[in-house]
Amino acid sequence: MKTIFHLETCKTCQKILKELEPLDDIELREIKSKGVTPDELEEMRALTDSYESLFSRRAMLFRQRGLNNQELAEDDFKNLILEHYTFLKRPVVVVEDQIFIGNAKKQVEGARAALHG
Repeated sequence: MKTIFHLETCKTCQKILKELEPLDDIELREIKSKGVTPDELEEMRALTDSYESLFSRRAMLFRQRGLNNQELAEDDFKNLILEHYTFLKRPVVVVEDQIFIGNAKKQVEGARAALHG
């Protein structure tokens, strides 16, 4: 699987997608309109160390709901990501058995190398 989970309206995602071009044989998955399925989230989780690593603490809802003042368990991270797209750290680039999460320079460089050899 070669998939990039992103948010179309996110300027950072737009910038990273441009950096990763060309994207000919890669599925671009817009998470606001299509969401993330439980199976897809399980596949992502299998490639990383935790649901927490896929979770965005920068999401506005994180503070609005007071989640920043709570102790969250792995199931909480999983359920929140499935409940609302904004809780998925983005972009998430999945290339076969590799995953690159977020917008850190190292992650973007790794995704580019994995996508384009």
